[in-house]
Amino acid sequence: MKPFTSRYLVLVAFSILLGACQTAPMVEAPAPAPQPDSFVQLEQNIASNELATAEDQLAALQQQTPDDPRIEQYQRQLAESYLKRSQIVLQKGDVNAAATALIRARALMPKAPALTSGVNGAIAQARKAELEKAEAELKAAEAKRIAKVIDPTAESTTIALKIGDMHELRRQFDAIAADVAAFDCTVTLQVPRTDDYPWLATLLTKRVTKINPDFELQLERQIDRSQPAHMILKPAKL
Repeated sequence: MKPFTSRYLVLVAFSILLGACQTAPMVEAPAPAPQPDSFVQLEQNIASNELATAEDQLAALQQQTPDDPRIEQYQRQLAESYLKRSQIVLQKGDVNAAATALIRARALMPKAPALTSGVNGAIAQARKAELEKAEAELKAAEAKRIAKVIDPTAESTTIALKIGDMHELRRQFDAIAADVAAFDCTVTLQVPRTDDYPWLATLLTKRVTKINPDFELQLERQIDRSQPAHMILKPAKL
């Protein structure tokens, strides 16, 4: 009887243990942390001026919930933030950044062009001013670097010729020829005697041709017995 009793006791113990496992309370898995609302994130990024990130978020929300009435609200808010950025960077002189921000504002508010017209006009004026300044600086640089005897910004320059000193006259014609070729000048050669014109014209023509064989020299002759020999150079207008 002892073997039977031992087996019975083991069976009873196993049944009690199995029942305890079935009645023990189950431990629940922790609930996932709540995710922040996408529109809240969008508003936070707009407020912190993270406009590129906010624009990406807005595009995603437009695909996920196109009928949500908040889409239009935040679209306008983001556009106004881009517009404000455009105004700020324009005041700092960064025209390119201002134009980029304005383009983004327009893309977000295509049906409200009047809201961007003021900034657009200011950017246009700033670009015009930049272009005029650049052109003026370029002309000044060219004049300083190339001009030898003329004022490139003047309509014409009159140069008295050093007829009495051939060495100085040749040096003078070297400089005159350089300016004539560089600034596409028309030349008026005024001399007191008819015989002075051919050799002076030859001095200039040879030098201009040496600098630029393809240059078409426009040379006009004037005879004035009351005036010493001189040249009038008129640079071409840019």
